[in-house]
Amino acid sequence: MTKRLVVLRHAKSDWPVGVADTDRPLGRRGKRDAAAAGRWLAEHVGSPDLVWCSPARRTRETLELLSDQLDPVPPVQMDARVYEASLEDLLTVLRQTPKDHQCVLLVGHNPSVQDLVLTLAERQRGADLALAETKYPTSGLAVLDIPGKWADLGARGASLEEFVVPRG
Repeated sequence: MTKRLVVLRHAKSDWPVGVADTDRPLGRRGKRDAAAAGRWLAEHVGSPDLVWCSPARRTRETLELLSDQLDPVPPVQMDARVYEASLEDLLTVLRQTPKDHQCVLLVGHNPSVQDLVLTLAERQRGADLALAETKYPTSGLAVLDIPGKWADLGARGASLEEFVVPRG
């Protein structure tokens, strides 16, 4: 059975002086965009079975505003490996997804989310892949279909179905 992975780069954050990177909040635009991403997800994909999320404040705030648009609100796994993650870190996290989950959302940071999508996606051409290659903007959502098991996830193991950047 095909699995679905949605990869979200956190919404636009603020850069307050003297605030550690992990503690940076969302900016005004980020708050609007996170809610818009939630509306898009609810309308086009539905509520995921599980969310893997970085513990950074901007990813948590993105997820909170996004989740307000979902019914039911999905269970969340905060995982430090998603913050400052390498491609291998993200693959390791996703491979640990329980096999009964059909749709998973990953909320993380660039450049690792972009690396993940470009590594997983078959090299099909199209506007979605071109945008993901050129720039993976804040609030960018990649929707990938995976024909195999989470445990077997690897390079070219998915099909990029859609790449959108919802704005509030």
